Order: sequence, then structure tokens, then C-alpha cells
Amino acid sequence: MKRKKILVVGELNVDMIFNHIDGFPAVGKEIVAKNLDLTLGSSSAIFASNISTLGIETSFCGKVGTDTFGKVVLDTLSQRGVDVSHIIQDPQEKTGVTMVMNYDQDRANITYCGAMEHFGFDDIPWERVQEFDHVHFSNLFLQPKLKKDIAAFFQKIKSLGLSTSLDLQTDPDGTFDFDYQACLPFVDIFLPNESEIKGITKESELSLAIEKVAPHAKILVVKMGERGCLLRQGDLVIELPAMHHTSFVDAIGAGDSFNAGFIHHFLSGEPIDSCLEFANLTGAVNTTASGGTSAFGSFEMFASTAKKVFNIHTAQL
Repeated sequence: MKRKKILVVGELNVDMIFNHIDGFPAVGKEIVAKNLDLTLGSSSAIFASNISTLGIETSFCGKVGTDTFGKVVLDTLSQRGVDVSHIIQDPQEKTGVTMVMNYDQDRANITYCGAMEHFGFDDIPWERVQEFDHVHFSNLFLQPKLKKDIAAFFQKIKSLGLSTSLDLQTDPDGTFDFDYQACLPFVDIFLPNESEIKGITKESELSLAIEKVAPHAKILVVKMGERGCLLRQGDLVIELPAMHHTSFVDAIGAGDSFNAGFIHHFLSGEPIDSCLEFANLTGAVNTTASGGTSAFGSFEMFASTAKKVFNIHTAQL
């Protein structure tokens, strides 16, 4: 089988990650963090970096500024083998930044969107899209210019014969304004987490949210954090528990790494249950290092962690 090629479309920013923090910030007061990391951020970029490390030929399409943070994004993706030739460098905009304050397995984020807000439908290199096998899009609500055309975006990609996947991410406004009935018929793999699928359906019970979305989704994969994950494809339902371990550092990017594992196996032609099992592993490995990409410095690093922490030989998956 020829090596599959994926185009990742989405937001780009760096993450400033504060760990071991003394309390929670309050206006007029100062607190101290014992550790700080500056890493590649953004759901889309974490996904792209990690699926490239796993062995899928990966290109990225998005927008950054010409500033220092933009250089960090481009350099980091390039070092992980991601083709950045479709990333627009806009001297009029600043690269996005997310400040992440970690508290055990939860966190508080502040994001400056910057250039990502100005990336739209017409910025896609449509004349080159047919060179790829698959398009993945992430973080709908932080990209308002593209959000308004999201159904047309996926419809056009499907008309060109590619497979597609979508991860919504959270909505800072809390409205979750997404017409899933119009968009999901053009999405092959829909990868929301529990709060996102509840948000778009306005349902407080996960089971009811799934029943609303399932008729419109070809493959629905719901990430449930410490409770594991659930897949629904027609009448097929698969649930897996989370892979708990004692080497936890943080959960930043765990969902994106989960996505990378699933799409990697999907593009490799693996059975759907194997896709879910590998996704469960890649999401868990992510949590053994700070940020979304540190655990995926190389495939050998990923495989070593899988064996050491989870007693799983990647060749078996």
C-alpha cells in the first residue's frame, strides 16, 4: 500500500504552560508557578506533529505571524517532519498564544487567537488538495472566518474524493453553534469529546446527545477523559476504559494525540476496533510528558513509553 498523505487544516499557536502553581490567580494578587514550558500548541498542530511522528506523511495549512512565536511553530512542525509550505505567514498579524495553568488533571486556559482568526475558505490551496488522501480539521470555534463556511469546506473536500475528519474542540462562548446535521454527512470521522457533543446537541445526558448525532455521523468517536472512549458506527458500539497509569504529567493535547492514533490506523487500513485501541494508547502516552507533543519526540520514544508504562508493544497494534 502506498504511504498515505494527510492535509491538516486549522489553528496555530504556541502554549505557555505553567505547572505546580500556588493557588489560582486573583485580581490584585500574584502567585508563583514552579515550572514553565514553551511548546507547540493548538489542537491542529499537536495532531499534525504527532501523526507525522507516527508515520503518516503530513502537511499543514493555516496562518501565523512573522514573529518569534510564528517561527517556533514553523520550526517545531518542520522538525517533526510536517510540510509547512501551505502555512501563510502574515506580517500584519501576530501568532496566537495560549497560556495554560495546570491543576492536576484539569487546567485553565487564556488564548490570544491572533492570525488564526483571519484564516478562511479562500486561504485553502484548493488546486493542491487532490494530492492528499485525507483532510483533518480541528478547533472550529476559534476560527470564525472559516467556521461560517465549514459545511461547504467539507462538502468540497468530499467532492474531490478525499476522506475527512473533524474535531470541534470547545467553544469559549459556550454556545456551540454548529449545524451538525448539515456538516456531518461530509465528515467520515467525527471526534468530539463528551462536553462538545453535549454542547452541540443541547443535551445534558451523553446517551441522548449520541442518539441525536449518530444518524448524521458515519463514524462517531466520543472522548470521555478518565472514563475512556466510545465509538459508534451504525449499529456497532465499542467502549474502552481509559488507560490509567502512575506516570501522569498533564493532559494537554491528549485528545489530539488520541485523534492522531485513530486517524493513523484508519489511513493504514486497520479494522475499526484496532483504530480505537491505538487511539486509546496514543492519548494515554501523551499524558506522560508535558504538553501535547513532548511524548512524541520520535516514534522510538513513543514506542518505548508504550512498552515501559503500559506494557504494550506497538508492533502488536
